[in-house]
Amino acid sequence: MSEVLIGGHGEQEDPIAEARAREAGLAQFFLGDPQDWKGPKVAYPGGAEALKDAAGEAGIRLYVHAPYVINVATSNNRIRIPSRKILQQQLDAAYEVGAAGLIVHGGHVLAKDDPELGFDNWNKCIERAEIKVPLLIENTAGGDHAMARHLSSIEKLWQAVKAAGGSDDVGFCLDTCHFHAGGEELVGLVDKVKAITGRIDLVHCNDSRDAFGSGADRHANLGSGEADPDGLVAVVTAAGAPVVVETPGGRDGQAADISWLRERA
Repeated sequence: MSEVLIGGHGEQEDPIAEARAREAGLAQFFLGDPQDWKGPKVAYPGGAEALKDAAGEAGIRLYVHAPYVINVATSNNRIRIPSRKILQQQLDAAYEVGAAGLIVHGGHVLAKDDPELGFDNWNKCIERAEIKVPLLIENTAGGDHAMARHLSSIEKLWQAVKAAGGSDDVGFCLDTCHFHAGGEELVGLVDKVKAITGRIDLVHCNDSRDAFGSGADRHANLGSGEADPDGLVAVVTAAGAPVVVETPGGRDGQAADISWLRERA
């Protein structure tokens, strides 16, 4: 566990300070408002190059989380086309700050649509994207028409993604709260995911405020929610990937969760 990088999701103005406050080796952050359709903006003083240099000097690995509004799977042109545009802008900006990856949610199709349309839209998105840093698709907690809630849909999504050119730089981000809320058991989960994707590039280790299979994306501090504590530790241990906690409480709450993990894994 001492060799696994752990950090938290913090404020974007100074990811280096956020990592240090958590005694962490990585920092995850947004580039702008996650609920906005505007392009990415580097809030760090001095801009992208200054942040890249500062992170290198501090030995802090950076991860960027794409805006929540992105949904490249949908048949709605007013959502899908801007989503592709912003996703590319986020990839470009993540590259400029020296990020190790850009995390994006799998999205969903409309209730009237065949899910196959969503998988095909992901294929087209990857075909057309210029993936300058690893693009990490994250499983989601809810939605009957989601592309990445259940293992069965993730398998279809991955088949579509891997059929696209440039897919070697597409990876997977495993969120424990989302899988718990999505109705997938955490113990033994890593092997099941790797059997589908062949890789886990990042773990979002979050407890869940809600019951198993609830479909609710509401995070809790580790050990205080409804997710199996042994399952949380098992995922982190088996994945062997960098870990981000996206739990409540800001710097102090996440620092406590990082310590919780280090004590148990």
